[in-house]
Amino acid sequence: MPARAPHCSHGRLALLGIVLGAWVFGASPSAGAEPAGGMPTGEALPSLLEFHEWPVPWPNTRPRDPAKAPDGSVWFVGQVGDYVARLDPDSGEMVRYEIPGAGPHTVVVDAQGYPWYAGNRDRHIGKLDPRSGAVTRYAMPAGVNDPHTMDWTSDGDLWFTVQRSGSAGYIGKLATRTGQVDIIAVPGRGMRPYGLVVDRQDRPWIAFMGSNAIGTVDPVTLRLDIVRTPDERSRIRRIGLTSDGRVWWVDAARGYLGVHDPRDGSMKQWQSPGGEWASLYALAVDGEDRVWYVETGPRPNRFVGFDAATERFISLDEVPSGGGAVRHMVFDPDTNAIWFGTDTHTIGRAIVPGR
Repeated sequence: MPARAPHCSHGRLALLGIVLGAWVFGASPSAGAEPAGGMPTGEALPSLLEFHEWPVPWPNTRPRDPAKAPDGSVWFVGQVGDYVARLDPDSGEMVRYEIPGAGPHTVVVDAQGYPWYAGNRDRHIGKLDPRSGAVTRYAMPAGVNDPHTMDWTSDGDLWFTVQRSGSAGYIGKLATRTGQVDIIAVPGRGMRPYGLVVDRQDRPWIAFMGSNAIGTVDPVTLRLDIVRTPDERSRIRRIGLTSDGRVWWVDAARGYLGVHDPRDGSMKQWQSPGGEWASLYALAVDGEDRVWYVETGPRPNRFVGFDAATERFISLDEVPSGGGAVRHMVFDPDTNAIWFGTDTHTIGRAIVPGR
């Protein structure tokens, strides 16, 4: 049986609190404020994905946010169950590491195979040693209470969102070698920085769940720029990038898939096949620049595929277990698959088709 993992605290925390204003840019109608086309006419969307789901043996723990390790194993967290766990996809074996009180929200894996999790209920980011079960904790500054979603920079540091702290939330960066934490305060009220991805210039792109906005931070100056999406009723939940630098987002409130092109400031959006009440959530971009996201309103949940090159919907696939809610997912090029967790207590793999 998996053993209860020991815990340890580590290291000095060098805090640099940086509070900056934001430049806000609105999307004009000429930049794509009206919904664009994209639905095929005269035919239903095909099912293209090949699914496999592994049941998680620990009930009522909300397994979520899997990340693939260099050795082929898959790490995930139990947000309600206070654990980090490892799945062996070949055998189906799962090993659980206890992290009491952490409320882990997201896990990412570094190049050496160490999982790092966001301690959403315990004000820290943690690094787990799988051999010993020891946790190295990186505490958050005072008032920064709920680290949320994380992604790597090219040199191994972590950008992360903080959704519900302060008046509007924070964006943070952890220097993993020194423990220094830089914090950028989001202006306004209730902006709720949520999903986050890092581009090739090491800039984080952020989805704001409390507003119709996405944003990015200059990694040198730490200036936060906010870009408004077309519909003020929208609430932007997750975000992704295609190889041409375009920024894709899903609107949880109005059911739109959208894209922003930083090169010319343009914005487009498309109504999802499930319509306004589709409750869009997880999003990932595959190696062929196809955007995949999940409609969590329908039962069962549905994966929707969209070709960024042709700007057409290409696929509609139901989650075999039902899904409940697929909250976050990532594409792994080695397996040509999207990895996801469900509220129906599974860790899932969806193999995407070749061109």
